[in-house]
Parts: sequence; C-alpha cells; structure tokens
Amino acid sequence: MEQQPLKKEKKTLKAYGRYSSIAFQMLVIILAGVFGGRELDKWVEWQFPVFTLILSILGVFLAIYTVIKDFIRK
Repeated sequence: MEQQPLKKEKKTLKAYGRYSSIAFQMLVIILAGVFGGRELDKWVEWQFPVFTLILSILGVFLAIYTVIKDFIRK
C-alpha cells in the first residue's frame, strides 16, 4: 500500500523537473537573443536598437519552437 503514494510523488517530481528545465531553457534562449542584440547595437552604434528587437523576437520564436519540439518528442 505504501508504494502507490511514493510512485505518484516520484512522477510528480519528475514532471516538475521537466517543466522547470523547459522554462530555464526558454529563459536562456531569450536572454541570449536580447544580450546578443544589445552587443550588436553597441558595436554598430545606431540610434534605434534594431538588432535588439530582431534578436529578441527571434529568441522568443526559437524558444517556443524548442518547447514544441520537446513536447512532440516526449
């Protein structure tokens, strides 16, 4: 009788670990786009932050694509 709650608890912890790793992965991808864009904008020295906008949006789409691909695979 004690085995059922223990298995359920392990399954729940595994799900939390999976989703938290997905969130961390999304955060890293988006932040890489933002900081990469900022550095490119500093290097080019334009008035409008073109690279920050483009790479930020690209990072969001890439993060969403990665999450969808991960869900389909598992």
